[in-house]
Amino acid sequence: MKKFRHITAAVALGAVASLALAGCATGNDTAGGNGGGDSEGGDKGTITLGFIPSWTDGLSMAYLVQDQLEKLGYTVELETLTEAGPLYTGLAQGDVDMFPSAWPEVTHAEYMETYGDDLEDLGAYYDNAKLTIAVPSYMDIDSIEDLKGQAARFDGKIIGIEPGAGLTGVTQDSMMPEYGLDGEYTLETSSTSGMLTVLGEAIDNEEDLVVTLWKPFWANSKYDVKELEDPLGAMGEAETLNFMAHKGFAEEFPEAAELVEQIKLDDDQYGSLEDLVVNEFGEGQEAEAVDKWLEENGDQFDWVVKD
Repeated sequence: MKKFRHITAAVALGAVASLALAGCATGNDTAGGNGGGDSEGGDKGTITLGFIPSWTDGLSMAYLVQDQLEKLGYTVELETLTEAGPLYTGLAQGDVDMFPSAWPEVTHAEYMETYGDDLEDLGAYYDNAKLTIAVPSYMDIDSIEDLKGQAARFDGKIIGIEPGAGLTGVTQDSMMPEYGLDGEYTLETSSTSGMLTVLGEAIDNEEDLVVTLWKPFWANSKYDVKELEDPLGAMGEAETLNFMAHKGFAEEFPEAAELVEQIKLDDDQYGSLEDLVVNEFGEGQEAEAVDKWLEENGDQFDWVVKD
């Protein structure tokens, strides 16, 4: 039986909180599909994949990895969380087996420092992840430096995402002070979906707006935005996206570890996966999206792909 669980947690702003289970596992053939393969899970053990649904890089990879692990004979459970802190806590404690979209070098560096001794890095699958600051393409601002002295145009606000996101921390603790914006702007946090709603409305009305974004993320293609230059490098260099597991994962699930170590995606492959999962198929049809992506891309890989 395919399983899908949801975790909620109370987490203080900027702090790491404990993992709190909100419900027990339930069968869910839509959310927990196996990508159309014949396997419905197997006897090699149960692996829990934790991810944050609003961070669609992890959402997309979770369903792709679930598809491939089930075809190897594992039973896979999906656990959704709302913040990175509880997710890394769950990994370190063994409540979550794997996070399929860790940003260990910059964005999640604080969590690696806190929990690194209890984590196991299973390798990078994408090497061009980047945190960005963006504005609508019609604006005459091209660099983060150009935001200085322009706060009135933006009502003194930079529109962000979840308060516990690594992107939020880098924006507040590095970018804003580095460019002298912390006394002029306020970073407004809410959620990824909230930020996108504000962004879409501003573009529809051709209003001035500045937001926090990242790559890979389908919104960079869907919305008419441009990444601002970062001459001081305050948002960090491009980093890798990694499969992160609890310590001892490879020993407990050797075939699973071997599989994910083989997965490598380039910009086009990752972009098409995310677009299919998030936009073309959407919630409840993630397995079908993975099926289609494998039909179009599967012959490029040596991993399981199909039964």
